Amino acid sequence: MTTFVDRVVLHLQAGDGGHGCASIHREKFKPFGGPDGGDGGHGGSVSLVVDPQVHTLLDFHFRPHIKAENGRGGAGSNRDGANGANLVIKVPNGTVVHGVDGTVLADMIGAGTTFEVARGGRGGRGNASLANAKRRAPGFAELGEPGDRLDVVLELKSVADVGLVGFPSAGKSSLISVLSAAKPKIADYPFTTLVPNLGVVRIDEHTFTVADVPGLIPGAATGKGLGLEFLRHIERCEVLVHVVDAATMDPGRDPLADIDAIEAELAEYGGLADRPRLVVLNKIDVPDGRDLADIVRPDIEARGLRVYEVSAVTREGLRELTYALAEMVEASRAAAPILEPTRIVIRPTAVDDAGFVIERAPDGAFVVRGQRPERWVLQTNFDNDEAVGFLADRLARLGVEEKLAKAGAEPGSLVRIGEREFDWRPTLYAGAEYVPSARGTDSRLEEKLTRASASERLAARKARRQRSPEETAPGAPTLGNPGLVQLDADGSDPADPTRWESDPIDPALDGAADRGAGDEARRAE
Repeated sequence: MTTFVDRVVLHLQAGDGGHGCASIHREKFKPFGGPDGGDGGHGGSVSLVVDPQVHTLLDFHFRPHIKAENGRGGAGSNRDGANGANLVIKVPNGTVVHGVDGTVLADMIGAGTTFEVARGGRGGRGNASLANAKRRAPGFAELGEPGDRLDVVLELKSVADVGLVGFPSAGKSSLISVLSAAKPKIADYPFTTLVPNLGVVRIDEHTFTVADVPGLIPGAATGKGLGLEFLRHIERCEVLVHVVDAATMDPGRDPLADIDAIEAELAEYGGLADRPRLVVLNKIDVPDGRDLADIVRPDIEARGLRVYEVSAVTREGLRELTYALAEMVEASRAAAPILEPTRIVIRPTAVDDAGFVIERAPDGAFVVRGQRPERWVLQTNFDNDEAVGFLADRLARLGVEEKLAKAGAEPGSLVRIGEREFDWRPTLYAGAEYVPSARGTDSRLEEKLTRASASERLAARKARRQRSPEETAPGAPTLGNPGLVQLDADGSDPADPTRWESDPIDPALDGAADRGAGDEARRAE
C-alpha cells in the first residue's frame, strides 16, 4: 500500500558563497603587475515549485535534509569562481510552507508556483574588484557569505471543489469511485480509507474535483481517530457533501444524529461555516435503507439542506447528484472574487534611514543590527589587518561610529555585530582618506610602543652629558663616571648612594668614548 504523508519538517541549507582571491600578477620583467584575484561564486538557492504529478510529501519524510551546492572560490588571473547550482524541489499542489514558529511563509496553489525558501550566500570579492585609486593593490579579499540555514514545515492541504465527509463505512470511497475514475480502496470494515483520494468528475461542459476524506468520528477535531490529521484537507473544498449511511445497523445511530455529529466536529475545527452543503443518503439499494431515507428526508430538508438518495452499487440517483454538484461548484466559482495579478509595491528607503539600528543588550553591550553591517562582518577575514581596517572604514562611512558615540559608547565598550564582538576603539582616521602602507597591514591597528626608540634614548643621553658652566668652573667637583648624574648641589656627600641615580650606558657608546680618549692622549705625546 502506498504511504501517504501530508506533513513533514525539512532542514534546509542554501549554498555558501565562495571566497574571493587575493593575488598579484607576476611574470618576467613584471614582478608586480597589479591585483588579479577573482571573485567567488554565489551559493545555490533552494526553491519550491508546484508539480501536478506530485501528490504526497513522502520523499521528504525519508530525506528531510536538503543542501544546495556551494559557490566556488575565485583564483588568480582574474578567474571568478563558479556559482553553485540552484536546487528546485517539487511539491504537491496545495502545499503550505510554515516556519518553526507557525508563521505562514507561502501558500502554494497552482501548477508552476515557485517560492524561494532559502537564499544562497553571496560570493566574496577578490582584490581585483576591491582595488581603487587609493588602494591600488589590496592585500586581502572578501570571504563568501554563508547561505540561509532554516527549518520549515510543509503541510499538504488537498485542493478540491467538493469534499465528501461522513462516518467510517458510509460509502464515500464507493461514491467517488463511481463518480470519477479514482480507484480507492473499498472494504467492509471501518477506516478503510487512510489517505485522502482525489477524483475528477466530468459531465457535459462541467469539470470539478472531488476529495474523499477519511472517516470522521466524534472527537476528531481534538485528535481522536484520523480526523485531526485529515480535517485540513477539507479547508480548500468549496462544497461539502454529507455522505450518510441510510442502512446502518449500529445502535444509537441514525442519519440526523450522524449529520449533527459531523457538523459539531466541523464547527470545532473552525473556518467551514460558510461552505454550501448538501446531504447524500447512500445505500438505498438496501430495503431498510430506502425506508429510512424516506422517513428522515423531510426532517433534513426542513433544515434547509438539499437531499439526494443514491446507491453506489446500482448507480441510482448519481446523475441527479452530479448535476447538483456541478451547479453548486459553478455558483461558488462565480461568487469567488476575481484573482488579480500581484502588484509590485516599491517602498523607497526613507531619507533618514541609515540601514541599521543600535540597541543595548542586557549585558551592557551595544548591538548593531542591520543587513549591511552584518553582511560586511561575515565577509571580513579578521586574520588580516588590512581587511579589518577596510571594515572599519566601511562602518565609519555608514555612520556606525557616530551612532555609537551618540548612544553612549565609550572607548573599550563592548560592541556586537552579528556573531562578532569588538572592543570599541574610535580613531580619528577611520572613514577618512587613508593611504595604505604594506599589503596585508594597517598602521592604524599597530600598537604604540611604550619604550622610547634608540634615537630618542641617544639624544636624551647626550643632553645629560652636556656640562653646565657652573660645573666647568675652577673648584667644581669632577664626576669620574659620565653616567652618574648628581641629583642636587646641597653639599651632601657625593659618596652617598642614595644621592645618585645611575643611567645605564650603551656598551658600544661607552667603548667609543674610551677609544676617543686614548687617541687624544697619543696625539698629545
